[in-house]
Amino acid sequence: MDSRHVSGDARHLHGNVQIAAKILVVGHFAVGKTTFIGTLSEIPPLRTEERMTQAAAGVDDLKGVKGKTTTTVAMDFGRLTLNDRLVLYLFGTPGQQRFVQVWEDMTRGALGALVLVDPERLKESFAVMDLVEKYGIPYAVAVNRFDGGEVRTEPELREALDLLPETPVITCDARDEKSSAKALVSLVRYLQSRTRQEQQ
Repeated sequence: MDSRHVSGDARHLHGNVQIAAKILVVGHFAVGKTTFIGTLSEIPPLRTEERMTQAAAGVDDLKGVKGKTTTTVAMDFGRLTLNDRLVLYLFGTPGQQRFVQVWEDMTRGALGALVLVDPERLKESFAVMDLVEKYGIPYAVAVNRFDGGEVRTEPELREALDLLPETPVITCDARDEKSSAKALVSLVRYLQSRTRQEQQ
């Protein structure tokens, strides 16, 4: 896990790549999933964002959300090569409940999920985490720290989200490549440790 980019044309995978893993980036509406994938993707990310209209005013809760004018209606997609042998394909899910039907298809073949949460809107994460657990996807939690947002300790977050002791919790800024990569690497290491335990 020593390099974000492969040498040469970043559009093409290095010939030594042995493992391609599907990772979901999930979270509630307006938590930063599209930004997170766009920050890390070594290829131009696929986005299915549409401008929010008046028709969604009574459906999408914009409380606590500033400057939100677009929303993902299908998925986000990006690619990140962690080293010469491992590449991650990142799939971002829509955050609104009305798009929950796309989850079943997107979870197929997923190795794990990174759950982005907003520390000021933790209750909105419950439905997302219920879905991740429903589909049996191992996950880590990344607390997306917004400017001027509330600071919570890890024990407070664990208690509020009712997390198992082994579930990784990390703070990140979805706009920052280094901290976003750290969150993703934390998930990958957790998944690797689970695999080793299952093989013993």
